[in-house]
Amino acid sequence: MSNTAAWENAVRRVVPYTPGEQPKNQNVIKLNTNENPFPPSPSVEKILREYDTSQLRKYPDTDSVVLVNELAKRYNVDSDNVFVGVGSDDVLSMAFLTFFGSDKPILFPDITYSFYDVWADLYKIPYKTLPLDDNFRIIKEDYNIPNGGIVIPNPNAPTGVYEDPSFFEEILKANPDSIVIVDEAYIDFGGLSCIPLTKKYPNLLVVQTFSKSRNLAGLRIGYAIGDKKLIKYMNDVKFSVNSYTMNPLSQLCGAAAVADEEYFQKNLAEIIRVREYSKERLLALGFTFTDSKSNFLFAKHNTKDAGEIFSELKEKGIYVRYWNKARIKDYLRITIGTQEEMDKLFSALEAIL
Repeated sequence: MSNTAAWENAVRRVVPYTPGEQPKNQNVIKLNTNENPFPPSPSVEKILREYDTSQLRKYPDTDSVVLVNELAKRYNVDSDNVFVGVGSDDVLSMAFLTFFGSDKPILFPDITYSFYDVWADLYKIPYKTLPLDDNFRIIKEDYNIPNGGIVIPNPNAPTGVYEDPSFFEEILKANPDSIVIVDEAYIDFGGLSCIPLTKKYPNLLVVQTFSKSRNLAGLRIGYAIGDKKLIKYMNDVKFSVNSYTMNPLSQLCGAAAVADEEYFQKNLAEIIRVREYSKERLLALGFTFTDSKSNFLFAKHNTKDAGEIFSELKEKGIYVRYWNKARIKDYLRITIGTQEEMDKLFSALEAIL
């Protein structure tokens, strides 16, 4: 006799996404989840310090007007072109639920953000993964096949490899009847956004986040920019799930972070500087890596096993990311921290190697 209750036969079963480890011990160097190593804009701190907490008894603005308007101004689009959600994961999940209802498979790379297949399984969306080439680059011609939609990060994760907007324009031209999502979580660290292409291609949705370049992973803010019709469809789905998704503090702090362009650019410049410095240090230690345009490096040592390096670094209180998966089991993903944190990483690597 089966131990499975009858109701379990109707359960929607999925293998959940596995996020990077969040250690309980705060006295570690955390280079495993691509968080920004610097605090948010002082404008954000001012809002948190002065906020009238009595306002939390009220429901938040369902349209997140203050945040949407600031994003529209920043990217030179109308407010009707902007969708906001609770982190880019929420935005992407809503996009999957909204646009990927075809019987044809959606397409995404075989080595990419590992939430995509989770959402596809959860929402019962057929999908097909297309292999990156030997240099971890996307082969754009592979996407010229019948499909129910396309989603590609740029720069890709966990590789950090970036493609120019003209690359995605070729994919858009070949797929006028499919929604193409470009996931730009890391675009600010050295690439050109595809947002300007949204004015030319009504089937393009560009998704970004506040968790990386805007130092606000803890507030969970994400957004999408696209044709007004796409944004309306997404809002219709969102308001069918939960009308009050984003709290008022996130809305105000997000708008303040966008408005503080000077702090944003200064922060980016420092992370990029430390990233390029880190490439030189890793190269001297016997690592090879992709030419990352993100806030992390995807690196392989020439002789020592990646899993062993991962474990030995963890013993020293330094966390990086490792996947024991085909094609990438020899690689570590290393978030760019502060100069001090990276120098401690390199000292630990010198001792390990």
